[in-house]
Amino acid sequence: MAGRREAPLMRGAGGSSRGSRIAMAVAIGITLGCVCAFLFPDGLFRPHSPQELNAGLKSKRGSSAPCESSERTNMLKSELASLSEKNAELKKQINDLTVKLQLAEQGKDQAQKQFLVLGQQHKAGPFGTVKSLRTNPTVLPDESVNPGLAKILEKVAVRKELILALANSNVKEMLQLWFENIKRVGIPNYLVVALDDDIEKFCNSNEVPVYRRSLDEGFDDIAKTGGNHAVSGLKFRVLREFLQLGYSILLSDVDIVYLQNPFDHLYRDSDVESMSDGHNNMTAYGYNDVFDEPSMGWARYAHTMRIWVYNSGFFYIRPTIPSIELLDRVANRLAHEKAWDQAVFNEELFYPSHPGYDGLHASRRTMDMYQFMNSKVLFKTVRKDAQLKKLMPVVVHLNYHPDKLFRMKAVVEFYVNGKQDALDPFPDGSDW
Repeated sequence: MAGRREAPLMRGAGGSSRGSRIAMAVAIGITLGCVCAFLFPDGLFRPHSPQELNAGLKSKRGSSAPCESSERTNMLKSELASLSEKNAELKKQINDLTVKLQLAEQGKDQAQKQFLVLGQQHKAGPFGTVKSLRTNPTVLPDESVNPGLAKILEKVAVRKELILALANSNVKEMLQLWFENIKRVGIPNYLVVALDDDIEKFCNSNEVPVYRRSLDEGFDDIAKTGGNHAVSGLKFRVLREFLQLGYSILLSDVDIVYLQNPFDHLYRDSDVESMSDGHNNMTAYGYNDVFDEPSMGWARYAHTMRIWVYNSGFFYIRPTIPSIELLDRVANRLAHEKAWDQAVFNEELFYPSHPGYDGLHASRRTMDMYQFMNSKVLFKTVRKDAQLKKLMPVVVHLNYHPDKLFRMKAVVEFYVNGKQDALDPFPDGSDW
C-alpha cells in the first residue's frame, strides 16, 4: 500500500522537470528573436527588389558594352569591305559579259551569212552562175559611244546615211559654197563637224546641221589651226563614232561642188566606195602594166597590176567590222608616222596579206569617174570634149588644184548657170 502511494509523487516530480525545460527553451527563443529583430529589422536574408536586379544587370552590361561594341563594329566593317570587293568583282564580270555580248551580237549577222555560204557544203552551179559573198554585214549600233551625237543623227540622217564634212575657220568660204550647193540640190541628210567655235556659230546662223566635236588632247590645235591636209588626217578618228552608231557615211572634203544627190548613184555593195584620182579608164579602174628589164633576157617582161589611188577626201563607207578596222589602222599609223593620210588610207586598203603582215579584208568599189569627177578629169579632158561637156556630174572635187575656191565658183557657173566659157581661163594644172 505504501508503494502505491509513492507512485503519484514520482510522476508529479518528472513532469515538473520537463515543463521547466520547455519553458526555458521558449524563453531563449523569444529572447533570440527579439535580439535579431532589433539587430536586423529587415531580416537576415532580404531578397533583392526588381529595381536592384535591373540596376545590377545594367551595371554588368555597362562594364562590357564598350568592348562588345568595338568588336561588333570591326566585324561589320570587315563584312562591308568583303561585300564591296565582291560587288566590284561582280560589276567587272558584268562589264566583261556585256562586251562579249556586244561582240557576239555584232558577229551574229555576219555569222549567219557565212553559215549560209560555209555552213553547208554545196556543189558548184553551172559555169558563170557562181557568186561569192561580197557585202559584209553592218555592226550592231552602240548608242552608248556618244548619246548626244546619236540624237543629232536621228534627226539628220535619211535611211541611216548622211554626208559628213569636217571644217575649221580656215576653210570658211569654201564651206559656204559647199553647203549652198547641197541646199540647192535639195540634199537633206548632211552634217558639218565643227572643229572650232566660229564654224559652229557660222553653221547655226546659216541653218546648217552642225556637231561641235571636241577632240582629244594634242589634236585640238590641229583642228583649230591646221590646213586642209592636217584636218583631213583627223577625220578617221572622228568618223569611227559615226560607224559605231550604225550610220553609213559619205565623207566629203569642202572643196567639192554638189550637182546631184549622190545617194541616188551609190551601189552600197562594198565596205568602201570611193572616188578615184585616176583620169581615164585605165588609171581609174586598173590595168596590166608591163615592166621591161632587158638584162633578164627571155624573162625581161614582168606584168604588174596598177590602179591610181582612191581619194580619201570623198568616199562612202558602211558601218562594218572591216570598215572600222580600216579607220583604226589609218588613225594609228597617222598618230605614229609622219605620212600623208591618203597614202596610208590606200596602203591599208590594198596591201595584201604577206609574211609578217595581215592585210585588211575589206571589199571596195571605184566610183564612176565621170559622175564622181576629180578636177584633173574636168580640166584636162571633159571641158575639151564636146560630148563629155554635156554630161552632168554628181559632184566635182577640186582636189588637183590649189586655187580651189575660184575653180569651185567656175564649176557652178558652168554647170548650174550655163556659162559655157566659165572653165576656159584656167590652165590644165596649177601655175606652180
